[in-house]
Amino acid sequence: MTLQQLQYVISAIEHGSFSAAAETLHLAQPSLSEQVRRLEAELGVTLFQRVGRGLVLTEAGRALRPHAEAALAAAEQARASVGAIRELRGGLATFGTFGTARTYLGADLVEDFRDSHPDVRVRLVGQNSSETAEAIRSGELEAGLVVLPIDDRGLAVRPAMRDEILFVSTDPQRLRRPMTIARLAGVPLILSETSWGSEDPTRRLLSELAQRAGVVLEPQIDVEDVEVALELAARGLGDTIAERGMLRRLAPRGIGWVPFADPIHETFAFTWRRGAQLSPATREFMTFAERRLDALAQRLTTDPPRRRAPGAP
Repeated sequence: MTLQQLQYVISAIEHGSFSAAAETLHLAQPSLSEQVRRLEAELGVTLFQRVGRGLVLTEAGRALRPHAEAALAAAEQARASVGAIRELRGGLATFGTFGTARTYLGADLVEDFRDSHPDVRVRLVGQNSSETAEAIRSGELEAGLVVLPIDDRGLAVRPAMRDEILFVSTDPQRLRRPMTIARLAGVPLILSETSWGSEDPTRRLLSELAQRAGVVLEPQIDVEDVEVALELAARGLGDTIAERGMLRRLAPRGIGWVPFADPIHETFAFTWRRGAQLSPATREFMTFAERRLDALAQRLTTDPPRRRAPGAP
């Protein structure tokens, strides 16, 4: 039994003859009649009786009719629903991020997307890049924005932008020259992402650099959020690191910063399951995010400056 056969049956009922139904459907009448006969053979019943020049439903035909109409209506509804998603008149964009991604993408991204596609729902989740990568790998999320490096087993990765990591302090002496990893090991260090520890991409990057320099980085204060780390640094409780994009939006008064002598950059990347077909909504949301990151990367070439003295406006 096929939807096509059911459509032929309903059309024959509505028009009273196979010839009229075939004409309406732009078919040859023998083709339509043959499909109805095949359906009758499969069901083991006769659906129509000829009365004069017209057709009359048998008892079996009358029993089939409401089910055929319901099946065709459901198929049309399914087709319309898929069309709405394809044309972004509905659907759900599921996207993973890391904790500080809201500072880069911000609520403006969601607002812009919803302004353009008000009928598409948005689901943003994630606190850390490693968490987002695992959620995409397991199928819980379609795609996301992460900081590299991540475990990319089964994932496609497309770098999107880089942001420089700067050393942040209120001590003018420690800001007189660019920081080094060796000197960083000797300052009262405050680091964020404490729950993720070595799984956090930034901490992994710093640990690798420290190993190459022959030192160990042991923070005196561990916190969850970059915002808290910056606030503690502004109160003189230690020094921290932060990306320029974070400092552009969240720099407290009183802190200053310098780059590293060998510049350190974080790479942001979009990721999704390798070989997977993204839904139209998620694909479009990722396009909006990429545009925003491109614009931000352009602004970060000058704002904020790579150096700032403590207390500078």
